Amino acid sequence: MTPDGLEESGTRLWESVAGEFDLDVHEQLLLLQACRTADLLDRLSLQACRAPLTVENAKGDKVANPLVTEHRQQSLVLARLLASLRMPSGEEESRPQRRGAARGSYGVRSAV
Repeated sequence: MTPDGLEESGTRLWESVAGEFDLDVHEQLLLLQACRTADLLDRLSLQACRAPLTVENAKGDKVANPLVTEHRQQSLVLARLLASLRMPSGEEESRPQRRGAARGSYGVRSAV
């Protein structure tokens, strides 16, 4: 069953993945976030199509439109969420083996 509130891209993504694979609860949550991100990308694309690529910042300098920047960032989020699901590329018959969790951010080591 498709979660409420998803739009076209999110619904298509949910149905294509959840209809094909038996997902654990944590994978369902990752998929839901991916679906919401796909829908957000559609809305950002629609707004960005109607807006200029550059805008003036508070100093009067020309900078990239924040819609374009946010679209790029959300595209990265979607790619990472989908990669976290470890779905096969289409050439494999089963899901890839499970590996360790996603890497966290790297901290600065203290010199001792």
